[in-house]
Amino acid sequence: MNTKQLKDYPVWEKLKQQAEIMKQPENHLKHLILKRNRLDTCLLKGAGMLYDFSHQRIDERTMRLLFKLAESRKIRASFTSMVSGESINVTEERAALHTACRKFSGDPVFMDGKDIMPDIRNVRDQIKGFVSQIHSAALTGSTGKAFRHLVVIGIGGSYLGTEFVSCALQEQAISRMKLYFLSNVDIHNFGRIVSEIEPETTLWIVISKSFTTPETLANARLAYEFMEKKGLALKKHFVIVTRKGGPGHHPATPKLASFDMFDFIGGRYSVTSAVGGVPLSLYLGNETFERFLKGAEEMDRHAEETPVSKNLPLVAALLSVWNNNLLGYPAQAIIPYASPLRKLAPHIQQLGMESNGKQVLAAGDRLDEPAGTIIFGEPGTNAQHSFFQLAHQGRPFPIEFVGVIHPRYPQYLDSSKGVTNHQELWANLIAQATALAAGREDGSPARHFPGNRPSSTIVLADLSPENIGRLLAFYEAKTVFEAFLWGNNPFDQFGVELGKTVADDIRQEILTRNGNENYGFSKSDQIARYYLETLFSGQP
Repeated sequence: MNTKQLKDYPVWEKLKQQAEIMKQPENHLKHLILKRNRLDTCLLKGAGMLYDFSHQRIDERTMRLLFKLAESRKIRASFTSMVSGESINVTEERAALHTACRKFSGDPVFMDGKDIMPDIRNVRDQIKGFVSQIHSAALTGSTGKAFRHLVVIGIGGSYLGTEFVSCALQEQAISRMKLYFLSNVDIHNFGRIVSEIEPETTLWIVISKSFTTPETLANARLAYEFMEKKGLALKKHFVIVTRKGGPGHHPATPKLASFDMFDFIGGRYSVTSAVGGVPLSLYLGNETFERFLKGAEEMDRHAEETPVSKNLPLVAALLSVWNNNLLGYPAQAIIPYASPLRKLAPHIQQLGMESNGKQVLAAGDRLDEPAGTIIFGEPGTNAQHSFFQLAHQGRPFPIEFVGVIHPRYPQYLDSSKGVTNHQELWANLIAQATALAAGREDGSPARHFPGNRPSSTIVLADLSPENIGRLLAFYEAKTVFEAFLWGNNPFDQFGVELGKTVADDIRQEILTRNGNENYGFSKSDQIARYYLETLFSGQP
């Protein structure tokens, strides 16, 4: 991991000077995008994906300097250290080996002198066997009915990635299976789900590494009580995914099966582990999930082996740092022009902001340059009618567009204004990138568009399981590369814990109040006490 600040590298000062040059009127994007051979230098292909950054505020000198920064920071070497099993998560003194979960080469991966691949393959085989029994109805609920409803109980990294993949591949789901996510401790989440499922055909999948996450434990307790009241045997309807040797594996915990998740895989990077493997294999089938894993593996190899200038996630990471730290854009939108990718932005939001929302170098010194980017998004064309007014005329922010060439439903060819819906979708994607870059002059200030607003476009051939795996691994690698550039540790998340600690204190006061009507929340501060009194009075 890097111990130096970005300012310690001579190339960083050159990049700051270059940023000032690129802010000059002659380097407005309306001019840059018209330059001869622009696509020759700003379009990359690899691992089944196309990445077009011709609409970014860069020129060839900018990219040469960014490549020099990557080489100075030894970014690819750090990535190799990560996939090789070194303890790159320095604050927690462990490796970060999410890439091993989709490795099929047969090569060993050593961590602390031990090859971890046999354990990973064992879990993968265990999932396959279990899923086959569920799909064949060799394993059923306590009344003998085959399972039709799957409910994932987990929050954060225990569900966001899985939700993204399940939505992206929904059309390939096993026909009888319906998948739900019980993440939020809000009782509305639980109430809606239990109003839609049939208890006798429901399999609950409880996902928690530590089995101490309050929201997950609260929801699991509700699920246990709900099923008990229906007269169903808990051990026939619950599956546990948790840390090896943790409390979730205890014999006293009622379960049909349990699966290991590993300490060397963080929650937000865990989609290709048992965290995603159990629910996604049940929902999509073993074959589809394996195809998804192999797509992710292909992108992992590309990220590790491809030179800097041709490396898709590394170039994307360099542009992220360029936009964030040198051009001053604190936010970025992800706009997929494909409805099945509607949960991509929420997943990458957690992946990026939890990984890189840090204030210190991995070594502990405070960062001189801010790390992390505010990430948000919505599918196009919906986004155009939601927040693109701000994108075009308000505060600018870079955008990553995602386009898909072949839709899932090619048979619908009826046209409006002479074009099909899919052609209309692509017309909008292309137009938005162009309009953001070029803008438009108008005598009326209200109708003037300044342009010079950067974007990149990712293009996939289709929404196959392989391509969803490639897209997932692209963003994971991009996030890690960003961290290596900034110098922070993308694998811890201590910022998540402060709110939990404060909630523990308030929870204790509520517990005391539940047993004593005269208790007055004397330990809480004024604001917390006001809300607690409001809660118990039942009046806003």
